[in-house]
Amino acid sequence: MLRNALGKTFRFLGYTVQYGCIAHCAFEYLGGIVVCSGPSMEPTIQNSDIVFSENLSRHFYCIRKGDIVIAKSPNDPKSNICKRVIGLEGDKVCTSNPSDFLKSHSYVPKGHVWLEGDNLRNSTDSRCYGPVPYGLIRGRICFKIWPLTDFGFLRASPNGHRFLDD
Repeated sequence: MLRNALGKTFRFLGYTVQYGCIAHCAFEYLGGIVVCSGPSMEPTIQNSDIVFSENLSRHFYCIRKGDIVIAKSPNDPKSNICKRVIGLEGDKVCTSNPSDFLKSHSYVPKGHVWLEGDNLRNSTDSRCYGPVPYGLIRGRICFKIWPLTDFGFLRASPNGHRFLDD
């Protein structure tokens, strides 16, 4: 009887570990559902919108200008940020705020990206903390899930003029 109970317990633990590993790999490499908070990506993503983030792009270095990504915050590694990629390594980016009279520019260093929120007046982004290491990117947002009225792919950046082509 004890042998039977131990056998069932070890089988249960084995299945738990097995399914836990499968779930970990799915969330780490394939993607997951993310609830976005804060006003920095308005009007594209509102506070409490639910989006799907895929993680394969970051592993295959397929992140492009204009993509919206989830990344670890350079200021607080315990939290994630949701921002749009404005520049990739080697790109020239405008580092000043839109209201600044004199515009300053810089180049994104190797292994980094330049991230900005769509709501330029209410966003803490690369203009504050500088270029973000590519390794902090967790995934690329594919489409919005909730609210259902906005279900689908995300719209283009309202700040398209911030993308510089040199």
